[in-house]
Amino acid sequence: MNKHRSSFLSNPCLFAFCAAAALVSPAGVAQSQLAEAHPSTQAIAGHTFKNIQVLKDIPSDALIPSMQFISASLGVECGFCHVENHFDQDDKKPKVTARKMILMTKEINQDGFDGRRQVTCNTCHRGALVPAAVPLISEEPSRPKIESLDDEQFLRTLPGPTELVGKYVAALGGEKALLRIFSRTQKGTTSFAGREVGIDIYDKAPGKRTSFMHLPNGDSVTVFDGQQGWTGSPGHPPREIPGSEAEGSKIDADLQFPLHIRQIFPDLRPGRPENIAGRETYQLVSENAGQPRIRLYFDKQTGLLLRMVRYSDSPLGLNPVRVDYGDYRPVEGAKVAYQWTVARPSGQFTIQVAEVRQNVEIDDAKFTKPATALPQAQAAP
Repeated sequence: MNKHRSSFLSNPCLFAFCAAAALVSPAGVAQSQLAEAHPSTQAIAGHTFKNIQVLKDIPSDALIPSMQFISASLGVECGFCHVENHFDQDDKKPKVTARKMILMTKEINQDGFDGRRQVTCNTCHRGALVPAAVPLISEEPSRPKIESLDDEQFLRTLPGPTELVGKYVAALGGEKALLRIFSRTQKGTTSFAGREVGIDIYDKAPGKRTSFMHLPNGDSVTVFDGQQGWTGSPGHPPREIPGSEAEGSKIDADLQFPLHIRQIFPDLRPGRPENIAGRETYQLVSENAGQPRIRLYFDKQTGLLLRMVRYSDSPLGLNPVRVDYGDYRPVEGAKVAYQWTVARPSGQFTIQVAEVRQNVEIDDAKFTKPATALPQAQAAP
């Protein structure tokens, strides 16, 4: 494991909080502390935060996703560049270097790619602190063949979005069965870094979701109320989820998402089939301005969705989230995934559901943002 990430994973409460928020990134520390000092607004970063120089003209809520992208690209945590609790200070040389590197990639993209973002931190670093300047020698006897992703003749032979999405809906129980679902509760456990804690999830149409992760010091809460999302940890006030995460939050909260796939992603097209955990899949890809927006992988045999990879944009590059689904079981005529694993470059967690209830009454208060800090559990005497 990268030594710069080890402290993050060794803090189970921090990891659990970030996992529940679907913000599994070392930058979660900075987000927590900065957001408390600077409430989320529509202002630009240079007006909202202290000593922002290179990224001063980006939206305020795009700053943390940018830090997450740097963290994932270099395999480091906040403390590598920043002074803890004093993020505005320039005491550390890597922070000054990072500014130069951001300007360098911007210049390369402007001069070499007509302003399109083709070169990022990850282009050279690829998760390593120091980029590899010398080509690696493969252990294989010959260089593996790289197949073109633009082989249109091959891609035209694959099933299209209408067929694959239709088969997915049918495998879940059909359109009528999905339309009958207006709420869902799930009770289970979350596993991360060798730890396991309880979790309760509440979904209510249209598009509301709340999860309560039961940590030793209180509940970590993540909510999407149909319009915006927020997250909170014990003893801290709630914080808004960055706008770049909104699409992913909407997908997770949509009980009829399989019926809405074609509407949300009208440009879906076939991608190259892949093998996922021993299962052959068909892939559908949606792009935005030449950059991937989402990838959906459907089991060739069952038609069920096995993997979703979605991308949230930041001023510096795309932050990927991979969700693997499994253990599908029928509940009142519609199949539900009882297990899913959420992975980001910095870590992953798995939710295993033990109990699912459909179409039960859920109080709207569960989706209401509290005005004060979330309660902490009382320490044992």
